[in-house]
Amino acid sequence: MTSGEAEVSRQRLISGPGTLLVWLYGVMVVGAVSRSAFQIATEFDRAPLAYSLSAVAGVVYGFITYTLVRGGETARRIALACCVAELVGVLTVGTWTLAEPSAFPDATVWSDFGMGYLFIPVLLPLSAIYWLRKGAPREGAA
Repeated sequence: MTSGEAEVSRQRLISGPGTLLVWLYGVMVVGAVSRSAFQIATEFDRAPLAYSLSAVAGVVYGFITYTLVRGGETARRIALACCVAELVGVLTVGTWTLAEPSAFPDATVWSDFGMGYLFIPVLLPLSAIYWLRKGAPREGAA
């Protein structure tokens, strides 16, 4: 791959809908990290699992944002894997919070499938997975 092709591949992740994904993930980083930092600093003993999961969500969002901005084929693959892991986390925590609400005395970013964040936590990885798979190079393409 020439440097020009690498640049096109890099830009492909952050053009069009990719720009919106970067912006939304950036907003989610700020929301999840600031919320969890405040909760961990002021009331961690109240709901340590919930606050820790919100912090993990913030880190995941940050890493996905970085890989989308970084661009390139390796970053696309890493972002795709992270988005799949994020979706598994949202679905797991969302189901867990509905099945056993007592396990979460306070909400996480992923509680109730992200209802407190307008369901963006469940819609965002689905959209990102679609975008990242759509931009993947096809086998046999020159």
